Amino acid sequence: MKKRILITGSNGLLGQKLVKLLSKHSDFEFLATSMGENRIESIKDFNYQSLDITSKDQVEQVISEYHPHYVINTAAMTNVDACEDAKEACWEINVNAVSYLFEACKKINAHFIHLSTDFIFDGENGPYKEEDQPNPLSYYGKSKWEAEKLLIESDYPKWAIARTIIVYGDGDNMSRSNIVLWAKSALEKGDPLTIVDDQFRSPTFADDLAKGCLLIAEKDATGIFHLSGKDQMSILELVKRVAKYYNLEDSFVSPIKSVSLNQVAKRPPVTGFVLDKAKSLLGYNPVSFEEGLSLLNN
Repeated sequence: MKKRILITGSNGLLGQKLVKLLSKHSDFEFLATSMGENRIESIKDFNYQSLDITSKDQVEQVISEYHPHYVINTAAMTNVDACEDAKEACWEINVNAVSYLFEACKKINAHFIHLSTDFIFDGENGPYKEEDQPNPLSYYGKSKWEAEKLLIESDYPKWAIARTIIVYGDGDNMSRSNIVLWAKSALEKGDPLTIVDDQFRSPTFADDLAKGCLLIAEKDATGIFHLSGKDQMSILELVKRVAKYYNLEDSFVSPIKSVSLNQVAKRPPVTGFVLDKAKSLLGYNPVSFEEGLSLLNN
């Protein structure tokens, strides 16, 4: 019998990549769920159901009826400044909804796989291992850490947390862009750009992250896993590497310090992840940044 996976947030970038991966996977059947209508056009004939994860009743009904072996929760409010401005909405989606999903999983003995972020760390000691102590600087980071604690502090053993760092890739009818697509578009227009040079990240190719999440399910792995790209760089370097890869002019790109941006939410200066655990236990093997760029639109 095929094992069943339920995906939340299937209209988002990671959700779409999971649908793409699972539609070719013979060992699983899956149900894709997201708010509103299905927006994936490039993959045909898969099961989709609209689901508002902030509705406890809807969550319980859909999960009890489909009875998945695994739930992969990719849904979240991820706009860091918007979370600072709309704290209640942020908490509802990033914490309360996670508790509804987790409780529904417990009732049917399902394995809950939850996506989290490098923003749970303060960025003073990156790159980070799974056991390093979180200290979020923003409300977004705080909400994601509180959701993690729901799992970590429970006595239910069948959960995994997959932490990741700025995810890039392409998808169908995306409601939000991502840093690589934005940078390419901005560079093509040739408008002056000021980019921070004092924030360091390890950008994650969405297809790699989807593979990492599926590896957790395939191996019934539990606990915390760091799943990101393997190349660490400043945001400025990221933009310049995009320019170089696509042979675009970058002379109009100038550096700026984070403090000058007056962003609503504070960002950690240096994150990045140590990937040893995911590599050894899961067989996670992310592509380089340039390899990721070469695989866009494939």
